[in-house]
Amino acid sequence: METESEPYVRLASLRQLHRAMADMNTARSLADTLQTVADGVVGALGYELACVNLVRPDGDLVVAALSGNTAAEALITGRVGSRDSWDRRLTMGERWGDLVFIPHTEGWVLDDDDVPQWYTDGPAPRFEDEWHPSDRLFAPMYAPGPQGGGTSGELVGVLSVDRPRNGRRPGAWGREALQMYAFQAAIAISNARLRSNMQRALVRLEREQQALRASEESFRQAFEYAPSGMAIAEMGGDQHGRILRTNDALCRLLGRPASAMRRYSFSDLVHPEDIGTLLRTSAEGGRAELRLCRRDGTYVWVSLRNSVVADAADGPRFLLTHVEDIEERKRRELQLAHRASHDSLTGLPNSAELRSRLSARLCSQQPQTLPTAVDSMEPYESFDSHDAAFGPPVFDRGHDFDFPPGRDAYDGYDHHVHTVAPAAGPDDGTKGLAVLFCDLDGFKSINDRFGHNAGDAVLIEVARRLSNGVRDGDTVARLGGDEFVILADGLGRADAQDLAVRLRNEIIQPIRAEGRAVRVGASFGIGWAHCGMTADEVLKSADERMYVEKRSRPKQHRRAG
Repeated sequence: METESEPYVRLASLRQLHRAMADMNTARSLADTLQTVADGVVGALGYELACVNLVRPDGDLVVAALSGNTAAEALITGRVGSRDSWDRRLTMGERWGDLVFIPHTEGWVLDDDDVPQWYTDGPAPRFEDEWHPSDRLFAPMYAPGPQGGGTSGELVGVLSVDRPRNGRRPGAWGREALQMYAFQAAIAISNARLRSNMQRALVRLEREQQALRASEESFRQAFEYAPSGMAIAEMGGDQHGRILRTNDALCRLLGRPASAMRRYSFSDLVHPEDIGTLLRTSAEGGRAELRLCRRDGTYVWVSLRNSVVADAADGPRFLLTHVEDIEERKRRELQLAHRASHDSLTGLPNSAELRSRLSARLCSQQPQTLPTAVDSMEPYESFDSHDAAFGPPVFDRGHDFDFPPGRDAYDGYDHHVHTVAPAAGPDDGTKGLAVLFCDLDGFKSINDRFGHNAGDAVLIEVARRLSNGVRDGDTVARLGGDEFVILADGLGRADAQDLAVRLRNEIIQPIRAEGRAVRVGASFGIGWAHCGMTADEVLKSADERMYVEKRSRPKQHRRAG
């Protein structure tokens, strides 16, 4: 009778199996797919209990779905068995194709491992192929191999089934049906996982896009409404450094509209003296303090800070530049530096600045041919003062110590041009660095008779006359008290003496101080600087020559009042 009904049973089972496969391939989520797989084993393949053990990312297997027994479902769903324990199971027992059957005579060794288990109660088997309650049947689920053609890939999970409804171990057809079902279940689970991952990726991508849009809007607002200047420039390529976008603060700072700013790069706007600073500034995290040109042609001190931003992960990179107005700070710094290096009364460079400029011109190495270092000048007559208009004091006119063409401040012997002094005796045409030491004659009597305010007025006027009487590039400094020093490069001996005469003639003219005209005289000593001397040695030699000249004239000729 069983033989006669077998074709009908197979056809009905195939219909159920087909329906179960269709259901698990149309489930909406991974969880639904797993439960449909377990339900299909019970509903289509005729087992009383089916469990889906899913491989987790760490390799262990978790009970992801169970069908056929609500008590067992509540007890073991979500529990985890180690991969080692499962590998042990899948290498034991009998191989039925891809299936693994572990009879109760061998399976007792697995009772105490960590794999979640559930047994269906029932009587002991009475004949050879009857199912024993401790029998175990596993159907590994392998993803399709990369080559296709039915090859197996990685393990997706394991179907464990218990107690066929007919009470017997499955025959050839039942084994084939379970093996085919496991193969299709693996495909359905892999597809469900892929869909689930894609959905999570889409959700994550949408969140990232929302965050990116929010970030871009935040950046736009921060860029546009920043209180200090901001600019975006191209980085790399033929248009490297070209300004692409500016905010209102930078446009206001430079007095240029945004449309005009896009025609420039920062190298077009930087002060010519600061172009080297700009080029040395690192693109990534670089900082620089330099001057940028306004629309009216004036320059403003700014602090530039660069950072690199990317348009996309592998897209073009741009240079984000933060421009901060530091004009006021720079003005204060320059004022403080000027005060530290200049005399507060006359505005001339002070003693420290004088020594700094002089030292910058000298090196410690003596030239091979060294002419006489110092020379005296012929003594001058003393003069008396007469009335003269008292003009406003003229402060430092920018008579900085510039070097003649071809000469640089000492930066090492390789590039240094030695400073030498003209030879003593007849003028041989040699030009050198003349140091004129000036001491006023009769100045103390003015302080004593008319007070220090009158003395200060005299010092201011003398400073103005000395500054007006030298060339641009020469240095006029106040050494202290009534002593002044002039550094004049590129002079011969006769030139230096002529300069001393002209300056002395200017000084002896009447000076208006405190409503009266006063006179002072001046004694000059000329020293010559040369490499191998220190600044103090040069100044001492000029000072000594000044006292030689002062003592060479009668005392009454040196006084003025």
